[in-house]
Amino acid sequence: MRILLVEDDELLGDGLLTGLQQHNYTVDWVKDGMAAEQALAYEDFDVIVLDLGLPKRSGLEVLENLRKQGKELPVLILTAREAVDDKIKGLDSGADDYMVKPCDLDELAARVRALHRRKTGSTTPTLAHGKLILEPSSHTVTYDGELLTLPRREFSLLEKLLENIGKIVSREQLLQTLYGWAEIDSNTLEVHIHNIRKKLPNKYIRTIRGVGYMIEKLKDDDIQASQSSNEELLVVNDNNSTDKE
Repeated sequence: MRILLVEDDELLGDGLLTGLQQHNYTVDWVKDGMAAEQALAYEDFDVIVLDLGLPKRSGLEVLENLRKQGKELPVLILTAREAVDDKIKGLDSGADDYMVKPCDLDELAARVRALHRRKTGSTTPTLAHGKLILEPSSHTVTYDGELLTLPRREFSLLEKLLENIGKIVSREQLLQTLYGWAEIDSNTLEVHIHNIRKKLPNKYIRTIRGVGYMIEKLKDDDIQASQSSNEELLVVNDNNSTDKE
């Protein structure tokens, strides 16, 4: 999951950045309202953690402008303003949640997960695909009851694909989810994909050449058929024809 953190206080921002990263999130940090709007204009994020008292443009203005543009990106306001009137104004301006500083980082991470679930339309805290189960809160992955060991970025990559079953996720989207604004080697994503494929008993991730990757929708009859075959893919899409890797 990729978070845009908008916080002007250096000490607090650094603590939030470190804490959220320890919860396995990719976090990009900006320190004023104008920088936040520039980031939102050109980048994709899953959740915004937004302070209100920002230089150059207030957090409330950033929020209101975001909603005027029709963007439904989840926004969690994190501010020192604890008055009921401020909470009402923030929520009525389009915020999805409101927390008062100082806050517990575990609670913040849980609220972020809840907002992200709502955005992706998930009704449960786990992501499942056949025998594969991913638990975001505990950062665990199991296949047929067996625990798989995935480093943070491999876990985030698999999570992103499972959130978009049946859809192609572009290479750029995956890189932003995993690294944000960090500079990386050109083949880094392919290395992560290769490592995940080695750890799964069957190959779940399909390459769509020149576009990205996907996990296809699962059909009960396809599971049985694929277990006894040597095909590259475990699953097939619902009668959609896409060139194989």
